[in-house]
Amino acid sequence: MIKSMTGFGRCEITQGSRKFTVEMKSVNHRYLDVNIKMPKSLNFFESSIRNELKHYIQRGKVDLYITLEDFSENNVRIKYNHDAAAEYLKYLKQMAEEFGLDNDIRVSTLSRYPEVFEMEEQEQDEDELWKELQKAIKGAAEGFVETRIKEGENLKNDLIEKCDGMLEHVDFITEHSPIIIEEYRNNLENRVRDLLEDVKVDEARLLTEVTIFADKVCVDEELVRLRSHIEATKNTLSEGGSVGRKLDFIAQEMNREANTILSKSSDLEISNRAIELKTEIEKVREQIQNIE
Repeated sequence: MIKSMTGFGRCEITQGSRKFTVEMKSVNHRYLDVNIKMPKSLNFFESSIRNELKHYIQRGKVDLYITLEDFSENNVRIKYNHDAAAEYLKYLKQMAEEFGLDNDIRVSTLSRYPEVFEMEEQEQDEDELWKELQKAIKGAAEGFVETRIKEGENLKNDLIEKCDGMLEHVDFITEHSPIIIEEYRNNLENRVRDLLEDVKVDEARLLTEVTIFADKVCVDEELVRLRSHIEATKNTLSEGGSVGRKLDFIAQEMNREANTILSKSSDLEISNRAIELKTEIEKVREQIQNIE
């Protein structure tokens, strides 16, 4: 199947007192570029998150947003720093003795000094936390991939339709190219007869001139290669998978052949068809940029 590089996925997982919300969206990019925004408390999972995403995404610029809500009432505790309190008390007593001041130190006063009491989060089971986060990431990623596949199917159908349109132009040029050479021969022969009047036309010289002209405007090889590239594009789209880079290369080759056909053309109708070909190829290349 063909996947677009544009996608969106969202998942919420509530387990006990924790709720994970994961959202991810992407646009086209040459490589896989993942930008993760999440709480600092989850930073140690970053490597695991990136490895998990590789199962679902090969290319694209992906923005991943993770939020964690903890509804537990006992997720923090107060830590008493005895050493800090002792230091404060020692120097307060020293100040009272040195300056002859009343030592009015109270517990409530001492407790307000920095670092005597600290609030710290309770340690959480990392394995359990990762299981919950992984489940939310998988849910978001599966929805994300689903939107990519749906958009990819639309891209595939559109590209195949464009390829069929290009084949019609190739068929037209293939049919009309020999006619151009024959018309050139007839016109050349008529002009020579008009100039020489009753003198017999040198058929050998005439054939040589027609052969030189035919060689200059012949696009048989270009048409064969172009037809082959178009069919290869259709086959690659039908095979599916991560084919964006391959299709981009084929489109470049198609554009090269169309340019050569246009440069060799001396006929207005064929030139117009070659221009139409180039226009369609450019549209195909733009669409291919969105395929993974």
